[in-house]
Amino acid sequence: MTNVTLQNVTKRFGSVTALKNVSFPIKDGEFFVLLGPTGAGKTTTLRVVAGLEKQDEGHVLFDDDIIDAFSPADRDIAFVFQQYSLYPTMSVFDNLAFPLRSPLRKTPEAEIKQRVEEAAEKLRITHLLTRKTARLSGGEMQRVSIGRAIVRSPRVFLMDEPLSNLDAKLREALRVELQHLQRTQGSTTLFVTHDQVEALTMADRIAVLNEGRVVQIGTPDDIYDRPANMFVAGLIGTPGINLLNSSRANGDLHIDQSDIKLSLAGNGLKLPDHFVAGVRPEDVHPDDGGAFAGQVMLIEPLGVETILHIKSGQQTLLSTVSGMAAWKIGDTIRFNIVREHLHFFDKASQNRITA
Repeated sequence: MTNVTLQNVTKRFGSVTALKNVSFPIKDGEFFVLLGPTGAGKTTTLRVVAGLEKQDEGHVLFDDDIIDAFSPADRDIAFVFQQYSLYPTMSVFDNLAFPLRSPLRKTPEAEIKQRVEEAAEKLRITHLLTRKTARLSGGEMQRVSIGRAIVRSPRVFLMDEPLSNLDAKLREALRVELQHLQRTQGSTTLFVTHDQVEALTMADRIAVLNEGRVVQIGTPDDIYDRPANMFVAGLIGTPGINLLNSSRANGDLHIDQSDIKLSLAGNGLKLPDHFVAGVRPEDVHPDDGGAFAGQVMLIEPLGVETILHIKSGQQTLLSTVSGMAAWKIGDTIRFNIVREHLHFFDKASQNRITA
């Protein structure tokens, strides 16, 4: 497999700059995820790596070789698209074999049969090999698309939201299979998604993109526990983080328009007089002896957990509790906030305030 490096890549479409000085390294065998909202530049980055788009500035390297002038075929990549891109009149076997039958590869039929059957077994589609792809379900078609990529053993796998067209249950199942496949093959993979669950559960490292810029690179733990700015904090987490205008006075944190006051003693930060405090919903703990009080405004029961919307003064905080909650809308509820897990952001720059 291969190390992939983007060096200061900029890509323009007319007057629109889709990528702005994008740089990151992907290690050999790493599952690297590009995460961001629609229009962030994720797919454009993928297409630049594939050679389907030519960057205006910067370089793409495979290992230590600049490959800017290489065609997509010469880069030896496998691209799994959001749409399945299969030949509907061909059987699953022939779809899987198609890239191996290229005149450039001249793969013997015996080897083609062996590699197709190995890929089909890994993806659990052996029973579908004789079936026409037009008769497959969405999940089966995406498995075939992935199989057509892995059968070639390319230098780099590129995947553009391959699970987004599947229903939730299929998405979850295929997510697990992709993780297992990538780990066992040790393949260098660049995976694009706007789904934070996919990013957090699958990635070795994540690059968060916003408006064509990389705003943070890190492990899933880094991105969740130490978001670089308010954009990343708000992007990651379900339900979303509570971002609360706050002020500092007499060594305490005061959440604006509420009675919530927390000691800042020992946090080691030099905070401005006014800032934004971030509180993850799992760090808002209902407690009969809690220091703060509020009113339950909305309840979202999800089975494994319940999301409570708690109004304290003019502020509303989200809280997650395990299982099905006993509270009702309108109930008064007492709660605590885990002070050690607070996040602090500068109001002007929206960047994380660190020691």
